[in-house]
Amino acid sequence: MDISGSKAIFVGGASGMCRATATEFAGKGGQVSILDLESSDGAAVAEELGGKFYPCNVMDYDAMADVMDSAVSDMGGLHYVVNTAGGGGAQRTLKKDGTRHSLSDFRRVIDLNLIASFNINGIAAEHMAKNEPNADGERGVMINTASIAAFEGQVGQVSYTAAKAGIAGMTLTMARDLGVLGIRCMTIAPSLFDTGLTAGIPDEGALQLTKDAAFPRRMGQPHEFATMAIAIFECPMMNGSTIRVDAGQRFAPR
Repeated sequence: MDISGSKAIFVGGASGMCRATATEFAGKGGQVSILDLESSDGAAVAEELGGKFYPCNVMDYDAMADVMDSAVSDMGGLHYVVNTAGGGGAQRTLKKDGTRHSLSDFRRVIDLNLIASFNINGIAAEHMAKNEPNADGERGVMINTASIAAFEGQVGQVSYTAAKAGIAGMTLTMARDLGVLGIRCMTIAPSLFDTGLTAGIPDEGALQLTKDAAFPRRMGQPHEFATMAIAIFECPMMNGSTIRVDAGQRFAPR
């Protein structure tokens, strides 16, 4: 699908990997809507890219539908959605003091990552299904964000691993569900990237965290995530898969 003149929603687009993707997208002539927390830099980013900012909380599921509906209405359609919103916390299944992992904390990580992604995809699919298909029969593309922790979760990452594995796991099924409509679904699983979540890590710390990568042994840069996302947009044969963007890294247990 041709990016020029198309419409996209970027959830988490005020910073990091999603901002970089929105920037690349706008540079190719696409129209952008930036969705992020009200406290974010979303308004400034949207202005820079010639788009509009929509404050949101991805865990307010009903409100997300209203926000996305507004963005689609203002743009006059929706062809692409990228979601990088998420997060986690460090907690073992059974802690050293003998207490169990908090069930409420586990549920919150699942809600923030997996349930929010599924909700965003469903809302986006409703809008994309209304598009006229292009010559290849395509109506839209959705990109979710997992993590290589979905496959090699480290000690203390049980909730985050479960959530990201769920995102990776639903990718093929969702692509099959939506294939009849000409809607593709892909997931990117990055390793450690230089974003707000890793801000403040000194160089020696970054080297330690990426020592088990093949090459390059460094944190990824947001524009490298964006390069993959744009490639997914532009290649109709990329569908139903989770692509690792990780420099060949496999997380060690710790």
